[in-house]
Amino acid sequence: MKGRVAIITGAAGGIGSAVATALAQAGATLCLCDTAPLDAGAEALRAHGGPVLPVQLDVTQRKAVTAMVAQVEAAFGRVDILVNVAGIVSAGAAATLVEAEWDRVLDINLKGSFLCCQAVIPAMRRNGWGRIVNLGSIIGKNGGNPRPWIDPAEQDRASNIAYGVSKAGVHAMTFFLARELAADGITVNAVAPGPIASAMTTSFPAALQALIPLGRMGRATEVAAAVRFLLSEDSGFITGEVLDVNGGMWAD
Repeated sequence: MKGRVAIITGAAGGIGSAVATALAQAGATLCLCDTAPLDAGAEALRAHGGPVLPVQLDVTQRKAVTAMVAQVEAAFGRVDILVNVAGIVSAGAAATLVEAEWDRVLDINLKGSFLCCQAVIPAMRRNGWGRIVNLGSIIGKNGGNPRPWIDPAEQDRASNIAYGVSKAGVHAMTFFLARELAADGITVNAVAPGPIASAMTTSFPAALQALIPLGRMGRATEVAAAVRFLLSEDSGFITGEVLDVNGGMWAD
């Protein structure tokens, strides 16, 4: 990926930082975006030899997203890659979900991903080449991991309807963008992880972990490897795909 310029949102988190490391090792120039501080992570990634631009960013703010893309173009002359990792989890029952939480989850996970996709389209069209990978989820496919008919407490400690709907929306957005942008040389795919060991999944019930056919939680580096493949030249004939990385929990 030497010479490619990549934007990674949610770059301070477990999956985001793993993606950033994988792309830095492959020689990409990086823009790291997150609401959390990024300076220390950026400095560590510079050890791989490529430029790294940290940008504190709220992906729900259109003007800020547009300004970030303009900053990347000004600094590096182009935008080749976007990886939308920024997102939040939400747990609990539908019956008690408050409207503000619904809005918060969809605003960040779905709207934020769309705004970033929309902002990079002109730059990628100018290149005649682009790669977009969005982070979906098994929860956007399977109706949720909890089994409240067996144990109601599982619902309180695992992802809920707001998260699932936001990620199903990310999958649908991926399909639409893939068709719209194909003629411009831009591929759009998604990676849908199952349970990944991270700070976001510390409350994931042990009873649900036992249902993973491969017998363990996934690793952020395994998600990053799937993302890296979808960004590579080898994946040039793949677009509109949602790649499952879930240990066998869901197959389609």
